Parts: sequence; structure tokens; C-alpha cells
Amino acid sequence: MVTKKMGLGKGLAALIPEMTIEEPRTLLYCGIEEIHPNRFQPREHFDETKLQELTDSVKEKGILEPLLVRRVTEGYEIIAGERRWRAAQRAGLREVPILVREADDRVALEDSLIENLQRDDLNPVEEAMAYKRLVEEFGIRQEELATRVGKERSTVANTLRLLRLPAEVKEHLLRNRISSGHARAILSLETREKQKELCDLIIQKNLSVREAEAQVRNWMKPKKSSMQDRRADELESQLNAIGDSLRQHLGTRVRVIARGPKGKRGKIEIQYYSFQDLERIVEIITESKTA
Repeated sequence: MVTKKMGLGKGLAALIPEMTIEEPRTLLYCGIEEIHPNRFQPREHFDETKLQELTDSVKEKGILEPLLVRRVTEGYEIIAGERRWRAAQRAGLREVPILVREADDRVALEDSLIENLQRDDLNPVEEAMAYKRLVEEFGIRQEELATRVGKERSTVANTLRLLRLPAEVKEHLLRNRISSGHARAILSLETREKQKELCDLIIQKNLSVREAEAQVRNWMKPKKSSMQDRRADELESQLNAIGDSLRQHLGTRVRVIARGPKGKRGKIEIQYYSFQDLERIVEIITESKTA
């Protein structure tokens, strides 16, 4: 293992805020074959276009920011900077600048997560998976986790909820075919079948988040059963027939208004257009009563 030491510029500490003043500030150059990817890397997918852009930059200017690594049995393991390492390999570099930090598994995962969050590099699913590992494998409570990553506890909780999505939906979110806003709307639906149906609809029709939310509200509206529909139609037909009969008998507009689920209560509205018309209608009604 051949490494070359180099003085660390004072600006580097600002790029890696996790460092403390007690940690050794020594920049090394080591062979690229001595570097191994991070076992705790939260990111599963690397954007090919962005990676190629970084490779072109590395070819032209080299690696301007060192990789943060920790010592392992065979060389070094990346804590932060895997994209730079991949770009360096593509660019044909034989050695890369590294900054060595003493870190256990928990610290390695935390640092890798925080580094990606600070760069906004993580997909929501990848972020949720990283949170899950910190909570389950290292026993970090959500409140503490939110403090460590600089986010609200509700934000962390909502991100973790994304892991409840069906596998197909998570894959679409991972591939950026839908957004986290779409995913939250999908989670509002109770069944996985409906969740997958809405996801497909969002992709097919290119729905916005608001349109997806509107679709959820529409699907969640209570619907009458076919029996209820038939009973409602029968009641309306009966009331219309009664109204027609009264209109013919009284010679004026009559409206029958039902109240309650079965129309057992209600009222009858009879129109009159003058005092004489009212007397006429009353006379008809009273005559019918005495007949």
C-alpha cells in the first residue's frame, strides 16, 4: 500500500462538517485499487448522465474534493464520495485524494447518508431505506434521527412511510417516474390494488400531484349501492307522480320535497299568484275535504 501525505487546505474542513478539531488533518493519495465502495451506501442508482458529466470534469481538472474513507482490512472503504471514485475509474486515474476518518459501521452509515442529503443526491426511497437502517440496526429513535440529519421529525416519518408502498410503486419512485408528492397521494388509498392503479394512471396521463390528490378524493367518495340507487329512483318516481296529480287537481305549481333516507318525511309547496288564486286553491282543498 503506497500513500503520499499532503497538507490539508483549511477550506476542506468546511466541506466535511462532521470532522472535529481533534481528528488528524492529513490528506493522502492512494492507489484507486485500494478503495472499496461503501457497504452502507444509501444510494442504489447512479444517474448515468450526471456520472458521465463528472467523469468528463475529472478528466479535465482531476478530483478537487478528496474522498472521505475509513480503514478496513484490505485498504480503505468509502464513507462519502463514491461518485467521484467511480468517475475517477472511468477517467483512468491511478490514484485519488483521500481523507481518512476513524469510523464504526454506524458512523459510516450516518456520514454517507448526511453527505448525500446535503447534496440532494438521494432518491426518496433510498433516503427512506437509509433511515430504516439507522433506526433498526443502530436503534436510533426518529426524534434523534431527525436532529442528526437536520430535518423535522414529521418529514422523517413521512419519508419512512414510503416504504409501505407496493414494490412496483416504489420502483417507479426509485426511477423518478413519480415524485414523493405523488407517492404520498398514493399512500392515501387503502388497498394495494388501488395504489398500483393510481400509480399507473399518474404515469399514463402524466398527472400532477394536485390531479393525483383530486383522483384520490374522487375514489374515496362514498358510493351508493345498486339497491340504494333503485330505491332512490322508485321514491323519486312516486313523488313525481303525486306532484303531477296535485298540479292537475289544483291548477298550479306543486312541489313535493322528501326528507330523510326513505322519504318518510317532507313537505308540499303549493304556489299561488294572487289573493284570489289563494282563495281558489283553498276552496278546492276544503271542498275535497268535505266531499
